[in-house]
Amino acid sequence: MDEGDRPTDGDESADRDERNRSESATAHDGGGGVSDELEDEASDGAGGDAPDTEPEAGSRPEAGSRPEAGSRPEAEQSGEPDRADAHDGASHGADSHDGASHGADSHDEAPRDGEDIATKAGLGSTRSSDGDPDESFLYRFRHDREGALMWIREMLSSVAVVLLVGLLLFGVSGVWPPMVAVESGSMEPNMQVGDLVFVTEPGRLAPDAAENGVGVVTHEVGQEVDYRTFGSYGSVMIYTPPGRTGSPIIHRARFHVTEGENWYDRADDRYHNAVDCESLANCPAPHDGYITLGDNNGAYDQASGLSPPVRAEWVNGVARVRVPYLGYIRLVATGQVELNEAIARTVGSSLSPASSGFSAAG
Repeated sequence: MDEGDRPTDGDESADRDERNRSESATAHDGGGGVSDELEDEASDGAGGDAPDTEPEAGSRPEAGSRPEAGSRPEAEQSGEPDRADAHDGASHGADSHDGASHGADSHDEAPRDGEDIATKAGLGSTRSSDGDPDESFLYRFRHDREGALMWIREMLSSVAVVLLVGLLLFGVSGVWPPMVAVESGSMEPNMQVGDLVFVTEPGRLAPDAAENGVGVVTHEVGQEVDYRTFGSYGSVMIYTPPGRTGSPIIHRARFHVTEGENWYDRADDRYHNAVDCESLANCPAPHDGYITLGDNNGAYDQASGLSPPVRAEWVNGVARVRVPYLGYIRLVATGQVELNEAIARTVGSSLSPASSGFSAAG
């Protein structure tokens, strides 16, 4: 070979550069294909886990079509939380077709516009399926207008009012109970059967005419000073003599006697049948005390043997105010008066009055 036919060093260098460029291009094309195949296989083996990159333009599924296997919903690609994953986390590994269906169901369960979020969360009052408020027992007890709770509430309210009034009256009267019910007609017409009488303890609210510790003004003194209660002179007092098993007696104090006093001359002969002190019961007086009489009775309590002269310590209280008919509640409850009799007397039916000592519940 001639020397002029040998390749020069520049030619050999150019050939090597061309071969290197060809090999690089070949290696680049081959490696890219393998990478793409590996990515596709990894995507298929992951059960539909979506790539991190956004789909190319034109690759979004059309409205109404389901996403293809391995594709990721558009909400997840844009960074929003996937409600289907939150709702159906247990089946995360299911195929993408089922995942899309769960996503639609989860979207339907989201709160509708205008719905009370606090109600859905269980805060405040909840509502039942028919729309009625599911209120607490205390609320229904306070606001029900019918049914058993309403009747219980009204009954308890009435009892509470009665007890409150009783406590207030006790604070004023100083005795318990502060009221007594009239059981007989011995004080008619000034007190009727079924009246409820307010009583104060001896000495409380005593008038100036009472010159004793029990606050009693006798009929005799009342005529002198013009002091009247319950339609006549003097005070009406409630007392219980020793040995009495029935209700206390409520009669008017006529006059006061001292121990050993012959009170025959002071007595009104309309209220006894005696001709002298010896024939008059409790005369002379066995001890200091009050001679008493029911306004509708024909004899002194001491002349009839109902009671000796009433000592101050036997006095339970002094009558102040009467309330018609309310005493029947107690009389009917204790069986002392029949209900039909109470109704008849309340509406004005006339019944024969009793002549015995007037009693009051105490």
